[in-house]
Amino acid sequence: MAALSDKLADAYQNARPRYPIDWFTKLAARTGQHKLAWDVGTGNGQAAIGLAEYFEKVVATDINEAQLKRAVKHERISYHHTPTEFSEDKMVALVGGDNSVDLIVAAQAVHYFDLQPFYNIAK
Repeated sequence: MAALSDKLADAYQNARPRYPIDWFTKLAARTGQHKLAWDVGTGNGQAAIGLAEYFEKVVATDINEAQLKRAVKHERISYHHTPTEFSEDKMVALVGGDNSVDLIVAAQAVHYFDLQPFYNIAK
């Protein structure tokens, strides 16, 4: 996914599902605060845009720049290119520091992850 071409990124954006607002309502109801959500593997932002309705800030990360160029813009969302060589410490700092995130979402992306480093960051 890191090297997805512009043409494939367009096709991916058109084919990727939109999530029902009820899903975001349920997720938000399960968090004590609504200050910061992290959308990991955001792609072009379908989940990030839904999270922005419930959270003050959404940090949306992806390894694919072609996807991020197509991301849905919103004042509460900051999109970041995070290459695979990003250190765990750098990623934690990017999303706000230790214990700063109220919700982590990986909508249709976790199967691409190197899970152990992801779990280390999520902790």
